[in-house]
Amino acid sequence: MPLLVAAPDKFRGTATAHEVAEAIDRAASPLGWTAVAVPLSDGGEGLLEAFDAPGSRLETTSVTGPDGAAVGASWRVLGDTAVIEMARASGLVLAGGARGNDPLRATSRGTGELMVAASDAVGVGGTVVVGLGGSATTDGGLGALRAVEEAGGLHGVTLVGACDVRVGFVEAATLFARQKGASAEQVSELEDRLRSLADRYRREFGIDVVAAPGAGAAGGLGGALLALGGTLRSGYELVAEFHGLRRLLERAQLVITGEGLLDRSSFSGKVVGGVVGDAATLGVDALVVAGRVSDDAAVAAREAGLRVVSLSRRFGERRAMEDTVACVESVVRDALGPTGRG
Repeated sequence: MPLLVAAPDKFRGTATAHEVAEAIDRAASPLGWTAVAVPLSDGGEGLLEAFDAPGSRLETTSVTGPDGAAVGASWRVLGDTAVIEMARASGLVLAGGARGNDPLRATSRGTGELMVAASDAVGVGGTVVVGLGGSATTDGGLGALRAVEEAGGLHGVTLVGACDVRVGFVEAATLFARQKGASAEQVSELEDRLRSLADRYRREFGIDVVAAPGAGAAGGLGGALLALGGTLRSGYELVAEFHGLRRLLERAQLVITGEGLLDRSSFSGKVVGGVVGDAATLGVDALVVAGRVSDDAAVAAREAGLRVVSLSRRFGERRAMEDTVACVESVVRDALGPTGRG
């Protein structure tokens, strides 16, 4: 039987990557395909799910949320590796979204507290992976760094930041602070703060975060990880390596990927761009299913000869949002059926 790899990202707010991958499997298997479900993440929300594996376990730690109130943040342990999502400790959702967030006060301290708990769990020689996405903060990771320093450090672990952007440290404010509730005046103040903090990191840690690609990820937390001796990697590549995605694609006849909103940025550092790029390199056909597709993404897909299906266009916005999994199943069934190209 032909092999199909179901490798989606989450459909934010409507379906997890695991739910979408299983929906693809349910549609494909009765039509004669061997389907392998590979739920992915680019380092943002969904990273814990993407690293789910037999023998792993979830832990929950009470940490300082972005607004200073305590929150219970889950994280995952797999042998000598711990995986945390900064969104679960310092996320914009925890702050009440852009309207509820105080962009000048929001702190990444809780993420640092999670890093400490994770390093204690894996011990010297272990690895702590930090998913950099969904942040409420633009504090340059200072809150997290202080929490780590107050705890006496990370005890010899390898620290890896998983991110989907290569944004510079100061650009964390320029490009993303408005999405976190900042006014134009506050954006300017945050930029000044990050410039000053970059000078401090250079003096104290010998690292030039201004020049480091990805240092601005998660409001500058990427820069703090570099100051702590960590490295930054593509979240997609980390998760893809964990699942052996490239080896699966080498044997596959089709890969189906997708996410909630497909826009031009989806093809740069995100799951969809990574999957279709790897598939193209290996000569594997790809289908992208998305909740919504922006005009610029539709143009980019046509130029690349990529098959893309918009659930909202096929089923209407309401059904696409409220019954996402069933809509995905229907699209995949149609694509692989007698009239489809699968």
